[in-house]
Amino acid sequence: MSLLITNIGELVTNDPAAAPGDLLGVRTDAAVVLTDGVVSWVGAAADAPAADEVFDARGRAVLPGFVDSHSHLVFAGDRALEFQARMAGESYAAGGIRTTVAATRAASDDQLAAGVARHVAEMRRQGTTTLEIKSGYGLSVDDEARSLRVAREFTDETTFLGAHVVAPEYADDPAGYVDLVTGPMLAAAAPHARWIDVFCERGAFDEDQARTILAAGTAAGLKGRLHANQLGEGPGVRLAAELGLTAVDHCTYLSDDDVHALRDAGTVATLLPGVEFSTRHPYPSGRRLIDAGVTVAVASDCNPGSCYTSSLPFCIALAVREMGMTPAEAVWAASAGGAAALGRTDVGRVVPGARADLTLLDAPTHVHLAYRPGVPLVARTWTA
Repeated sequence: MSLLITNIGELVTNDPAAAPGDLLGVRTDAAVVLTDGVVSWVGAAADAPAADEVFDARGRAVLPGFVDSHSHLVFAGDRALEFQARMAGESYAAGGIRTTVAATRAASDDQLAAGVARHVAEMRRQGTTTLEIKSGYGLSVDDEARSLRVAREFTDETTFLGAHVVAPEYADDPAGYVDLVTGPMLAAAAPHARWIDVFCERGAFDEDQARTILAAGTAAGLKGRLHANQLGEGPGVRLAAELGLTAVDHCTYLSDDDVHALRDAGTVATLLPGVEFSTRHPYPSGRRLIDAGVTVAVASDCNPGSCYTSSLPFCIALAVREMGMTPAEAVWAASAGGAAALGRTDVGRVVPGARADLTLLDAPTHVHLAYRPGVPLVARTWTA
């Protein structure tokens, strides 16, 4: 079956060849044909081929489906009181993760799956068509493995984050917990994961521990990524660059050496502005990174503690307002940038051969995502 989407006022392709010199490769008066889950044709509406079905976009904007490359959706419980305390002036620390661990361990598989389904549906309604889901709220062999099994029901982009924080029962033996993560826990988790991640931060895991865990994951066939430099400057970003990781996430506190290392390594800096909104930490400068030649992604980091939003449109608006990015840069970062953070070329673009993942805005241009923050502008999505 083929579908012609025609009368598109603004088509964001993220294809440099579509409009040389334009980051988003914008085409006007455009049309797209989707055939059996793939983009089969892109061009001027007047030149569109026939298709089995026709959808009239009525002059509205069509974008690639957003690619959310960082989320923590397998959890139980609620941390609204923690958020309330932060808004009253208390500081954020990673220790709240252990509250969610207790609730997640007590939940059934069906309860966890229902929670993921609800949040994925929220994301879909807001234009996200590709997403990554991490474990990290089980912190035991069985609970990490089942978290990944649940996540795999919703996406192939699953990440083993047993190294989120040290499990409470290993509080006095962090070295023993690293041995567990790199041994039995990794063996149980690897069949259900594509990635391995480490929270390299004070209160979580140091550089040597992160290096050990990533090396074990690589040996098990998983690709590495890192949470790093969220709470302060540290070694995580430079470690990610040294190891040639696909992406490093947060990047809130960066030295000039960190920025240069990211640029030289080609490691994607995934910015998570919803975290800064929720924790009141300073926003990282997307402008600084982009001007230095670093590839930037924007993701939600949807989780119950430090950032409970599933909305990439909201994160796009924050990136524009608070991180010095233009609307075009923020949209690119939430689509093609997210794809780069996942090592993907088949999503985040509207070009022949790409997955048929598109988002229709009830607006004439992508600029409205930042211009009208908080307004539900996504009219519908198409997914392969």
